[in-house]
Amino acid sequence: MHHLGSIWPGRISLDGISLGDTWRHPAIRRNDETNGLIPFHKLSQWLTYSLVEPLQEGGVKVVDFDGLTGLAEYRNGGLFVDAGVIVLRDPSAATRGHEPGSELVVEWRALTIALLDALAPLIRGKLDLDTARFPLGAVLEGGTWAAGRRLANSKRPGGAPPIHVISDGTVF
Repeated sequence: MHHLGSIWPGRISLDGISLGDTWRHPAIRRNDETNGLIPFHKLSQWLTYSLVEPLQEGGVKVVDFDGLTGLAEYRNGGLFVDAGVIVLRDPSAATRGHEPGSELVVEWRALTIALLDALAPLIRGKLDLDTARFPLGAVLEGGTWAAGRRLANSKRPGGAPPIHVISDGTVF
């Protein structure tokens, strides 16, 4: 965050460091300065996922690869909405645009990460693979993102996400 924080101007900062893809939600309770904050860092994590294989091929040992979270983005999240796993409390919310920091978008993204964490072991179990052979990155790359895209294309012209996020490109 020290080196990438400046690419997210005008975002929440802590001790003078921009926190980037971090948002507030009233359900997040902590007894410190992070009270109410939920970090996603989708673009940073996407970059990290993209660099793992080239680093490994270059001889760099990558540890705890499965420790990265799922990507809280509209293809993964859209998969869960389009499949009916996540249902909007107010269905008309799908007809309006929402800011990235809105309660609806923050909840959608947080649920996406939690559901990806729950889905990964189910897929591994079906394939009889362990975390080392099929980390969360493989679940994302090999399934959820593509399935989300395919389902979106079958439901909406052009495959638009089920929830419209008004974004500056630094979130989705």
